[in-house]
Amino acid sequence: MSQTIAADNFPPRGHEAKRVAIVDAAMSVFCREGFAGANIDLIAAEAGVSRQTVYNHHGDKEKLFVAVVRELTERCNAGIFATLATFPDQPKDLEADLVAYAVRMNRNCICSRDGKFLRKLIQTEGERYPELFAEWRENGPGTTLPALAARFARLAFAGHLAIDDPDVTARQFVGLINAELQIEFMMGIQPSQEEVLQSATNGVRTFLKAYGARQPASRLRETSLA
Repeated sequence: MSQTIAADNFPPRGHEAKRVAIVDAAMSVFCREGFAGANIDLIAAEAGVSRQTVYNHHGDKEKLFVAVVRELTERCNAGIFATLATFPDQPKDLEADLVAYAVRMNRNCICSRDGKFLRKLIQTEGERYPELFAEWRENGPGTTLPALAARFARLAFAGHLAIDDPDVTARQFVGLINAELQIEFMMGIQPSQEEVLQSATNGVRTFLKAYGARQPASRLRETSLA
């Protein structure tokens, strides 16, 4: 019995269930084999569907890869915006509150399964196939970083930070809080909770050395009223 026929013997599933199964299988295959090494037969077998079903849903391998990047971007964005809702807009202890927030961002977004898959695809395929990541550039960092920048702008307006460009501040914050996890990321190792906390703590402390308010917020308010 051929692999394609065998795949059709799986229990029937609805359209959405098949779509999710195909995309999830494609994520695994693209990350494991790379874009060039992956093929529709491998993805169909892993998804438990026929080869024709994959074509019916996505057309060809390139369109399927774009669909995978889109799905990962949407999932990661959902995690990022849920975490952004916990941003310390009115901090009681700025360093401690930002460290706690950075840990949540690292854990829920950067170190999540979807974050790991998206990062690997960008690292391994981004240079060779930049056109396949056009949607990610626009709808990933192009959406989430401005939202984070707006939070930092509010902190600066309240006198907690001294910043000139909120967009640069947001990019540097994200880069700093996971800087010490990059070796683990490159080796495919899941960082421990202790490593996530240490990276967040060191990143926030470095961030505040650069952007911490140059005078207490009370003094800033007094100056503005003078």
